Amino acid sequence: MGIKNYRIKVAYDGTRYYGWEHQPGKETIQGKLEMVLARMVGLNPSPEDFFGDGAPVEVIGSGRTDAGVHARAMICNTYLDTELSSEEIRNYMNSYLPDDIAVAEVKEASERFHARYNAIGKTYQYTCFDGPVKPVFNRKYYTYLDTPVDVDAMEKAAEFLVGEHDFKSFCGNSHMKKSTVRMVDKIEIRRSKGYIYFTFHGTGFLQNMVRILVGTLLEVGVGRMQPEDMPKILEAKNRRSAGPTAPAKGLCLIKVDY
Repeated sequence: MGIKNYRIKVAYDGTRYYGWEHQPGKETIQGKLEMVLARMVGLNPSPEDFFGDGAPVEVIGSGRTDAGVHARAMICNTYLDTELSSEEIRNYMNSYLPDDIAVAEVKEASERFHARYNAIGKTYQYTCFDGPVKPVFNRKYYTYLDTPVDVDAMEKAAEFLVGEHDFKSFCGNSHMKKSTVRMVDKIEIRRSKGYIYFTFHGTGFLQNMVRILVGTLLEVGVGRMQPEDMPKILEAKNRRSAGPTAPAKGLCLIKVDY
């Protein structure tokens, strides 16, 4: 045997979780993955063992999705000492993880691969619905709008937001001390059968940033803001200048680039 670094692709329904990152006494995606892997390698830890130094197993995610946010392809990595093959690790995890978390793929990675530090881009999609009859069976994955929105106006507003900007006005962490400059190189908004899909691609996103961007664009969509307000909001560098934070359930991490 010997310790190897494994790259893992995970899909999850975040509805009942308090986000990706470990939190004492709360159900999280990271917590579920680490507990299953620890048991796979023959350990029997308690949840408290994963806090602080010397955790039995550490799973490093490409980012930290918020409570209620979903992912189709979260990438993470972990170092394991096991005789199991990559396929056997995947199968073991899927046997013991709850039904709302699935491991799509496990691969051996280079010793230096780091899911967060090596990521060069991410794609998020936010889904809304403003049609006359709410879809029932995927209600956990979209935000219902009780007022129809103007997609053309939102597209015009989005043009002002594409590029490298200081997105401090779109950051949910008022105590952020690091740089709030980010590159967003794509914002696509499309309508299909009553759904409105917002797709964002960038090198990285601030806390709640995509949900605040969506909330602001929706304000434009219903006429409470104008597309031409976007530069002023960026220049303000003040969270109160932007629109509300859209609900978590409409957001999904689609892809991580390396």
